[in-house]
This record gives sequence, structure tokens and C-alpha cells, in this order.
Amino acid sequence: MSRRIITFHQKPKIVSAASVVGNLESEGPLKAYFDLSSPDNQFGMQTWEKAEAELVRECAEIAVKKSGYPVSDIDLSFAGDLTNQCAASTFGMKDKEIPYIGLYGACSTFALSLGLAALAVESGVGEKVIAEASSHFCSAERQYRYPLEYGCQRPPTAQSTVTGAGCVVVAKGPGHLPTIREFLPGIIRDFGIKDANTMGAAMAPSCADTVLRYFEKSGNEPSDFDLILTGDLGFEGHEIFLRLCNESGLDLKQNSDDCGKLIYDPKKQEVNSGGSGCGCSASVFCGYIFEQFRIKKYRDILFIGTGALLNSTTVLQNETIPGISHLVRVSLEE
Repeated sequence: MSRRIITFHQKPKIVSAASVVGNLESEGPLKAYFDLSSPDNQFGMQTWEKAEAELVRECAEIAVKKSGYPVSDIDLSFAGDLTNQCAASTFGMKDKEIPYIGLYGACSTFALSLGLAALAVESGVGEKVIAEASSHFCSAERQYRYPLEYGCQRPPTAQSTVTGAGCVVVAKGPGHLPTIREFLPGIIRDFGIKDANTMGAAMAPSCADTVLRYFEKSGNEPSDFDLILTGDLGFEGHEIFLRLCNESGLDLKQNSDDCGKLIYDPKKQEVNSGGSGCGCSASVFCGYIFEQFRIKKYRDILFIGTGALLNSTTVLQNETIPGISHLVRVSLEE
């Protein structure tokens, strides 16, 4: 199944979407599209990890409220983050009384949760399903790199982990809502990158692989889509992705963009190579992209979540950083 494009015939819809972010993200170019932000990134909590759990809780609450469904009607939830054992998602969802499946796909987690939510609705496993992902700059830095107090200087290729979350409710809804039409799970690709400060380069080959497989199998052309959105390769990784695709005969320069490039203003915000983290593509998709569907600026897009499959142990053991990229096609019905 993983080698095939999964086509959904039951037309699972994105009924509602919510996005919650931190203060840096709320000062960026997409600030008008987020539902809620925290002025200090703590969300009223005493630790960064508790703050991320609160981020998850509030985002899911807003998405469910927007859907118009009572919480008791939600059959299943898929959620994931970057903390060890997906602790932020676990503690954020633990009081919801919703069946919960924790996911880890690194920065590809939101695309993964979106595809699995559509599969659940398609198969009848759940009629109304949550898909969510989150990340927090401070909890991620402490886990993967250095404590903030250390004041480590990051190289230009490094990306800034987004403090944010995105959540959608997927169900069989009205025809005017965005429809999840296709899902192509990624294949792990490892091109030998070992530097945790160049994750865009580590993820770009897997992203190119997934996109090239999609166009080979689907028979579609890049011009068939309003947008081919990756997330989150950042500025460096996105350029590598475009070059790899171009070398294989696929020109995506006219309608491709990246969530890690969209969420910050690199001229005004010190974010090096752009945004990263599960919450980057989740908050961009659930905020900015969902609104573009609502106003019908976008009618058909490919969304490719990109993930660097490292952890704090593999970095210390000087292992390479494998990449994974999952593709979801979202469209408005004709």
C-alpha cells in the first residue's frame, strides 16, 4: 500500500481548523491567520514542556468548537510532537476523553496525521477524527541541542523550531469544504547528512522522492495545482528540493513554496534558514492555507510534510539523519 497513491472515495472533509502559536510566530507575516497566541511562549505554565501540552489542549479545543460537534462525537484523535514519547500530545489530550493515537514523524507529523485521519474516515473506523501536531522552540532546543541558557550560536543553515500547533477535524461534511483526495506515504531516504543544523538538506531528498513518485504514478502535472507546499525545508532545504526535482525533469519553481519560509520574515526576524518543527506546517496549514481554501484562492494543492528522523541519542552517536516525506492532496470539489 505504501508504494501506491491512496485515493479516498468517501471524500473526507476538513470540517474545521485551528492554529495556536507563540509570540515570535504571531509577529510574522501570517499573524492574521492564527486563532490564538501567547505573549511569552509559556501559555500560563511553569515549564516549556507543560506549555506545549497546553498549546495542544487549547488548539484541539478551538478546532472542535469550530466544527460544531460536541467533544463526545469525536471518535478518534491522531496527534504528535517532538518531545520524547510524544509527551506534549499525551498530556495535552489526556483529559479530552477521546480515543488517542500518538504519532511521531518528526516535522512530517501533521501530514501523517492528516492522511491517517482521512484513512480512518474512509474506512469507517471513525466518523469524526482529529489530526493535530505541535512543537515548541524551547522544549525542542533543550531536547535536541543545547539549553537556552548556554547561548549557543547557530549557523546560517539552522532552522528555528516553531512554537505552534495546528489541529483539524476530519469528517464527511458539506461539499464546499476542502476534501482530502489522496495520500502518498513517504519512504525513508538517507543521503548521509549528519549535521543536525542542516536538517533542510537532510529532508530535501525524501521530499523530492515523494513528489517525483507522485507525479510518476498520478499522471498529473505540476501546473494542475495551485500550490505545491512543502513543510518544513526552510530556505536552504527548499532550494535543494527544487534543484533535485529539476534534475529529474520536474520544474516546480512557478507554484512551489515551503511552510518554513512562509511563517517568518527573515529580514526582520532572526530565524536563520526559516521555520521547522511539527508545529510549523501544522499552524501554517491550519491557519493560512485553510483560509485560502475558504476564500477559494486555492482549489487544489499538494501538501508534503517533511521530517528529519533523528533523536538526541542518534546525534550523539554520530548517526546519519534519515528523512521522510508524506504527501496529501487537498482540493475543493468541482
